[in-house]
Amino acid sequence: MSPFATEVHDAAAEARAAGLDPARLPRHLAIIMDGNGRWASRQGWERFFGHRRGADTVRAITTACVRLGIPRLTLYAFSSENWQRPAREVAVLMELLVEYLARELPTLHEQQIRLCAIGRLERLPATAQAALRAAIAATAGYRRMVLTLALSYGGRAELVDACRELARRVAAGELDPEEIDEARLGAALYDGEEVDLVIRTAGEQRLSNFLLWQTAYAEFISHPALWPEFTVADFHACLREYQRRERRFGRV
Repeated sequence: MSPFATEVHDAAAEARAAGLDPARLPRHLAIIMDGNGRWASRQGWERFFGHRRGADTVRAITTACVRLGIPRLTLYAFSSENWQRPAREVAVLMELLVEYLARELPTLHEQQIRLCAIGRLERLPATAQAALRAAIAATAGYRRMVLTLALSYGGRAELVDACRELARRVAAGELDPEEIDEARLGAALYDGEEVDLVIRTAGEQRLSNFLLWQTAYAEFISHPALWPEFTVADFHACLREYQRRERRFGRV
């Protein structure tokens, strides 16, 4: 038996142990990690302590996805609207991003996770851009799972950038406007991979400008736990809820 076959068998066993059907897990999971600041405030701490604790949850949930064999995970790490937060909080978040990338790189190697990033990354500080480029290059050959960080990301901005790219191609004579369809627009996005399930923590019920195109037919689950409190057991419960739903995509 090949190592890959053993890996698939182990993932299936992991799913069944959690009460899940291995054949009905999402192929692409997206998570809006909400509640870091509120969690810290409830402890009487500054907000950045919540973001630091939330990084531990990122590791736990990413590892859980690998163990289940979920091939794609996209995390809403920093939105385009988050630039409006106090300058000190933004600076701390950028420092935590660099720290996270350095600390978690061995885990990415060990679990063979390929790191990607989407968003207007040019807005990130130079140190964060450099750390991100290095981690992406170091993990480019891995295929076990793709972990995508949405950074300086907005769904509307992504659509605008895709339209600009298509407009440039039309202006250059490379593309006929009549050839633009859903497939071409999807290919012009930062990442047009369709999402099966969106989980948002802290009980919020909004997409908040996250993957607007990709989530057109995604299931949405809101969980009451704040992100630093969100456990692997909570995650498995969300997946069981997802598997109870009937996805018809407009069909009867």
